[in-house]
Order: sequence, then C-alpha cells, then structure tokens
Amino acid sequence: MLWTIFLLLNGLLLLVLLYSTRTRQKNEPPLDKGLLPWLGHALEFGKDAAKFLARMKDRHGDIFTVRVAGHYVTVLLDPNSFDAVMNDTIFLDFTRSRNQLLKRIFSLQLPSIKPTAERKWMEQHFQGLSLSKLNSSINTHLQNLLLSDQKDCSPSEWRQDGLFSLCYSLLFRAGYLTLFERRDNAAAVYIEFRKFDHLLTKLARSSLKRGESKTANLSRERLWELLSPNWLSEGSDSNSWQQSYHHFLHEEGVDAEMQKRALLLQLWTTQCNAGPAAFWLLGFLLTHPEAMKAVKSEIRGLTLRDTSIQHPPINPLEAHSTPVLDSVLSETLRLTAAVMINREVVRDKILYMANGQEYHLRQGDKVCLFPFLSPQMDPQIYQEPQIFKYDRFLNDDMTVKDKFYKEGKRLKYYTMPWGAGRNICVGKEFAVTAIKQFVFLLLTHLDLEMCDPEAKLPPANPSRYGFGMLQPDGDLQVRYRLKKTHR
Repeated sequence: MLWTIFLLLNGLLLLVLLYSTRTRQKNEPPLDKGLLPWLGHALEFGKDAAKFLARMKDRHGDIFTVRVAGHYVTVLLDPNSFDAVMNDTIFLDFTRSRNQLLKRIFSLQLPSIKPTAERKWMEQHFQGLSLSKLNSSINTHLQNLLLSDQKDCSPSEWRQDGLFSLCYSLLFRAGYLTLFERRDNAAAVYIEFRKFDHLLTKLARSSLKRGESKTANLSRERLWELLSPNWLSEGSDSNSWQQSYHHFLHEEGVDAEMQKRALLLQLWTTQCNAGPAAFWLLGFLLTHPEAMKAVKSEIRGLTLRDTSIQHPPINPLEAHSTPVLDSVLSETLRLTAAVMINREVVRDKILYMANGQEYHLRQGDKVCLFPFLSPQMDPQIYQEPQIFKYDRFLNDDMTVKDKFYKEGKRLKYYTMPWGAGRNICVGKEFAVTAIKQFVFLLLTHLDLEMCDPEAKLPPANPSRYGFGMLQPDGDLQVRYRLKKTHR
C-alpha cells in the first residue's frame, strides 16, 4: 500500500516537473509560466482576466504564452492578425473545448451535433422573414410587460428599482416569451435563471464551494423542468422556435434527456446579454446628460413623423435610421462586451502575424483572442478608450464611422462584441433590435432618472470577463413613472 502511494506521488511529482520545466523554444511566443507550479497564473487570470492580460501585454507585447492550471495558452492581442486564428479550421479547433464547457456548466453532452449543422438551423430562425417575426413578437411582449408592470401603482406615482434589475427582468421575460412556449412561468424562470447565472463563471472554472455547488445543481434541475416540453400547453404552435429546436435535436440523434437540458443552454445563449447591454447603455445615458439629450432628440424626431396612415403602423426604428442611438450602442458594447475567442492547437502550427513575424504554436496548447483589450480598449486605436463618448462611431455628417486605424493601417476588426468571421453571433440582429426597441420604449413611455443625480455607474464584475456582456458589481438606483401622455 505504501509502495503504491509512493509511486503515485512520484508520478504526480513527475507531471508537475514536466509542466514546470517547459522552456521557450526558437520562434515561440514569449513564455510566462508564473511562480506557482502547474497553476501558473490561474488565480490571477480567473480573478480579473482583463487586468492580468493588460499587464502581460505591457510586459511581452501583442503575443505571449502563459501557464493557466496546467494548460499553456497563447494570447494574441493584435487585431490585424486575428484572421490567422479565426479562419484556421485545420490546425485549430474549438469543438472539444466547447463540449467540455457544455458538460461543466449545463451538464450537457451533444457529441453528435456538428457546429455547421447547428449554425445552419439557427440561421433559419434569426435571418430573413423568421427574424422579422421574432422582432415583431419581442416588440409586442416588451410593450405589454412594460405597461402591465405599471398597473400596480398610480400612473403618476414614482417607482424605484435598480436599473440592472429593471433592464434584465423586462428584456429576459420578453425574450423568453418570444422564443419559449410556456406563457405563465416567465417570472419564475427569470428568478431561477438569475440564481444559475450568478454561479455560471464558477461552474465554468470548476471553482464552486460546497454550498454553491448544491445551489447550482438545484437551480439547473429546476430550470430543466420549467423549460421541459412536458410543461407545454396542448395547443402549442408546432412551427414555434422551441418546437423547431426539439425537431432539430431529434434529427441529430440527441436523446430526450439531453434535449431537455439543451433548452437551458439556448435560454442562456439567447437571453444572457441583452439585459446587461441595455443596463450599460441606459446607465451611460443617465450619467452623461449630453448623450441622453442627443438620443432623446433623435427619438423625438422619429415619433413626430406621421406613420398613422400605415396599416399596420410601421415601427419607427425599422422605418428610419438612428445614427445617434446606433453610435451609443456601439460605444456601449465597445466598453462592456468582453468575449474571449478560444481555440485548441490540434497540430503544430506556424502563426503568421500581420507585421511579418512568425511564431510556432505547439500541439496541445490553446490560443486565446481577447478583443476587449485590443482593439476595443486599445489607446493606439481609440483616444481615451476608457471614457464613454456617445458620438465616437459618428462622422461629422451623421453617417456611421467605421474607419479606424492602428499604426497607420486600417483595421478590419475595430470592435468585436459579437465575435467575427464565420463564427460571428447568428443572433446579432435580433439582439440589437431588442436592445434598441427596449431603450426606445423606456424613453418614450417613462420618465426615468437616477435617485441620486450625482451617482456613478458601478464597476464591472471582473469575474465575467470572457463570458459575453459584463455585468455590474452592484446596481444604479433609478426612479420612473409613466409619462403624462401614457397615463
């Protein structure tokens, strides 16, 4: 027995030494292993990835390799070189890492589904006529929820809430009612989802404490039941988004249990970003009066245009351009969208940088792009990148500004909240429309102001870097009431 334990300890020690003794080879990126054997920079990376990677960028430049919990991750921060990673499907792969996360977060296994087939199915629903129907549906649900939430109090009475809670609740419920069939449990799903989402980053990093693990498991199981087809009403629409998704999974050979669990994945994918994005957008407007004034002026111009003769009435946001609101949204996403694009090196690869340099990437390593740092927060691209400027994406003639440069070279990728290339978010247009429609409805139907005129936006929760839209570490207290014209 003692001899077996001795052998195991020696084996573990050997593994630690193997990971600790890796050295930088010729033509490899700078290597920074950190002080802790095996763990390397894992703790700092998980605590605040943006702060850590900014420090590594200052030390090593636009490309470097770090050790994170036994893995070697090459981080690329030159947006002009991103295509060399995103367009490579031979030497780089993302399916294995994705499947590991699905199992870890959602207790879900979908090995038979090919990403291309899943993307093709999604495109059928988030483009063209199907997208128009979804946009119309979420617009209707937003209006109904916004007005119904005001019924419990006097029309002239001020109500107080946290802005994040207000935005997330309304947009989540409207999105849920648009895509999922159950009509009577949206509030319950939202409450349970927030519990689950609060622990999601720890689920992804396998860092849950014992009590948190129990909460996450119970919440996950409760959501599976709430979203289960067994809960559907008898008169469900066989052509609905949810029914179509079940049909797709069935055709791909996914069993009934995994079909049920996959709905939670889709709930998170479709509803986790719009609410936080709307919070940041309205938060920036409330704390920047000149931006709020510009947006309200543009919206007022839309509402004054005569569309009453149209049958049915035309949505002003669909009928007319909104360059100011579009710029505010782009600037909001630049400051608060923090996706990470990850790949696994499945074969040794030579990475050709835009500046002519070449780097060798080892099989088994990982590659990470973090657009939040560059291009989005890069001072060589944006003047005062940490400051919100509502007109940053506007030209003088009120057209969209889409020409940005770094070191004299025009950038193909100057902001990447939705990813890019062949893996760009399929639901981008649906999400953008929902966020804009929500802001439009709030500003046209409600008087909205901060409870404390001197309040500042709360900081972002640093643990959310890499998981889409950032969420605030706290909230911004606001008060609101129906405008006189809607009482």
